[in-house]
Amino acid sequence: MLTCQPVGCPAVKASQTFAIDHARALRPGVSALICLAAGLGWAAPAQAHVKWFAPYIVGAAPQPIGATLTNVWFWAAIVLVLVFFLATRTFERSPAGQRVLDSMDRAAAPLWTRADDFMRVTIGTFFVAIFAVGGVYLTPDLATPSEWVSWFQLLIAAGLFWRRTMPFSALGILILWAIALRDYDLFHLLDYLALGIGVAGYLVLAASNRPDWFQHRFEVLRWGVAIALMWSSLEKFAYPEWFYPLVEEKPFLTFGMPRDVFIPMAGVAEFTMGFGLLWTPLVRRLSAVALIVIFLSAVWPFGRVDMLGHALIMATILLIALDPEREVHFLPRAKQALAGVPLGLATAIIVFGAGYWGTHRTIYGPEGDPNVTAGSAAMSTHSHNPEEPHGPMAPGGIGAPPDKGEVVDASASP
Repeated sequence: MLTCQPVGCPAVKASQTFAIDHARALRPGVSALICLAAGLGWAAPAQAHVKWFAPYIVGAAPQPIGATLTNVWFWAAIVLVLVFFLATRTFERSPAGQRVLDSMDRAAAPLWTRADDFMRVTIGTFFVAIFAVGGVYLTPDLATPSEWVSWFQLLIAAGLFWRRTMPFSALGILILWAIALRDYDLFHLLDYLALGIGVAGYLVLAASNRPDWFQHRFEVLRWGVAIALMWSSLEKFAYPEWFYPLVEEKPFLTFGMPRDVFIPMAGVAEFTMGFGLLWTPLVRRLSAVALIVIFLSAVWPFGRVDMLGHALIMATILLIALDPEREVHFLPRAKQALAGVPLGLATAIIVFGAGYWGTHRTIYGPEGDPNVTAGSAAMSTHSHNPEEPHGPMAPGGIGAPPDKGEVVDASASP
């Protein structure tokens, strides 16, 4: 057997030269695809979770779904996204597309080998951070005056040090979500259910000794984030008025587009890129790249609250961009066919739209929560002022951390 040292070996030098030449040959294609993904991300506005910064009423009747289906800008955005997806799938099916994926795999390999360490550190850091901030269950809009919740979050973080205790940390995440039901409506907490299950599922599978379970840990995490993004994007269609304060306060977010053009197109961008995370390897990786651009761009205008609140999502989409997995486990034939793109997207829109509007109608009725009156319509858990993220407060003080004082009327908010 021929053996040689890594440094100075002619065979190694030859392989390195071939790899460099091969990478140079593929560089234009890779650069073009990355620019395409980044361009899609630039076309979508910075995505901040509206409930963290703007007044809202979960029980209010949503805008009829027909208003979205008759909106020309909604369909214009759908057409643009379909062009992007179909072009990507066409390229992915070619030999050049497979070579691009090979190049992406090699570039991502040094980071991907530490993917589990990265995810565990991110989850642990997230829970240490919200422990230090205090006064929240899981996200900035789920505030609580209970001090023990913060210590429970520290226990969740501590459980990530050992594989045997990781399932207990996963259970702790779900317990926090369930306890938040005491103070917040079920429909509100559905925003965070899929992500919570995805992170908890990852921890359980990553701690498993069964290879057939362990291999699906990142897939569960990816599905959780994708579903969370698609669900939360529907707020832009159901409650466009929630976004008006953000647009008025930060008009640069619209890139010069009129408000009522910007909001539905932003909703389509967020929904379809979440959908893209569940598609074929190149589509999901470029969707992840675009989402990384979007979420990072939101940190500058919205600050640490946005960065902390989206930490788990940003970490997951980074791993999706690095993931070398080529096998498609769910509906592989449909995803490999070009016709599967419009059919899959239409199905996702129908399923999520029916789920969102149907669930709201089931819980609150066709006219919304009858307790929502003109007097209470100005009340919300959070303010659109990022410097005062915990005011105005809802009646009864729900959402007021221990150090935030008495309940504040919405009319007193700047």
